[in-house]
Amino acid sequence: MPKGRYSLHDPHDHTPLAEEHFHCAPGPQGWRYVAQLTTPAPENDHLGSVDLTLDDLGRPLRLELHSGGWQVRGGALEGVTWVRTDPTGEEATEGTVAAHTFTGNSPAFLVATARLLRLTTTSPPTRVRLVSFTGQALAPRTLDQQWALRSSETHATDNGPLTVDEYLVGDVETGEQHTVHLAGDVILSAPGIELEDLETPPTRFTD
Repeated sequence: MPKGRYSLHDPHDHTPLAEEHFHCAPGPQGWRYVAQLTTPAPENDHLGSVDLTLDDLGRPLRLELHSGGWQVRGGALEGVTWVRTDPTGEEATEGTVAAHTFTGNSPAFLVATARLLRLTTTSPPTRVRLVSFTGQALAPRTLDQQWALRSSETHATDNGPLTVDEYLVGDVETGEQHTVHLAGDVILSAPGIELEDLETPPTRFTD
């Protein structure tokens, strides 16, 4: 069960934003990722949490996010469906979009999208519609991305072979592209994300 810590920063000016302390593992339902977010060291004040469960096909069975007093709960139902609750708890808004899955600041969402698409190096670039929850207010936004698996290379390590997949991810609306490096269920690098600590090796998905 991989357990470790990511640092999250602004991808443009590299301002530190948060640290995400996570553990994840495959299970009877598919795959689960749980994380607590804190302010950057040395303060490490609590900022929020992420709890995401995927089924065997990579679809979001359950999503729960907490940030700035806001809460989002969602899952796959006629696309994706969610309930967003305000900090006072007095009002809740529901949403449903014909999208494939969720996304956001957490590295978990990159793993989830890659798991859902299951691309190979011979797959054509694939378009995917996502509902994004970002920032402290967790406001929903629908966006389209295009994913392509550019390479998949296996490296020898002390813990055995490690396969690293390199994805090219593009924003369909803006044309902006970036690279994501993924090993099993752990993000090695992506814009705004750095893997700072990993106590156990990544889990390699098997279909």
